[in-house]
Amino acid sequence: MHIHHIETRPSILNHFIAQVRDCSVQTDRMRFRRNLERIAEILGYEMSKYLEYREQTVTTPLGEKKVPMLARDMVICSILRAGLPFHNGLLNYFDHAENAFISAYRHHTGTKDEFEILVEYLSAPSLENKTLLLADPMLATGQSFVSVYESLKKLGTPAEVHILAVIGARPGIALLEKHFPPETHLWIAAIDDTLNDKGYIVPGLGDAGDLAYGNKLQH
Repeated sequence: MHIHHIETRPSILNHFIAQVRDCSVQTDRMRFRRNLERIAEILGYEMSKYLEYREQTVTTPLGEKKVPMLARDMVICSILRAGLPFHNGLLNYFDHAENAFISAYRHHTGTKDEFEILVEYLSAPSLENKTLLLADPMLATGQSFVSVYESLKKLGTPAEVHILAVIGARPGIALLEKHFPPETHLWIAAIDDTLNDKGYIVPGLGDAGDLAYGNKLQH
């Protein structure tokens, strides 16, 4: 897997990451959602430098100009619900893309902190020979991304797969490397070292879905 850790080269991205982590800023849900959107835009721009382009002719009022344009159809697939503002950020830049939405949530299997990932909803076009973007702000254990990818396989074989996340934990990244094709690209803003006993990223930022849309009664 090709890992692109964008935070390592300081930029305005670091300000947005600091704000989504900061407890004193997180209370503003609209700002939290907007920062997820802005981070997605930056990751999408960096990713765009690695995509395939073909020269096309554009007609202007005064003539014609050849410009490189994206060569392959694209599908943006976000994991509900925290993935929605992140999805919007990618769609701001890749407004021509098709869209897919999938649910993936932790179902606790016992009295301890053990859980499995359940996928119960999927709306998506064909993925055959397209560029697939898998988007979710948090890459914790990595199980959600793996389960989602397995569910999407029935929709065709993408020409390339790009995973995008705001914050990831090293154990989760290691799991992705085992289950995704070796040519997969991971675009990630920040990487933290560990997970706690509940499988949450430390220091991370908390529950991105709750911070974006409010606390839920069921997990």
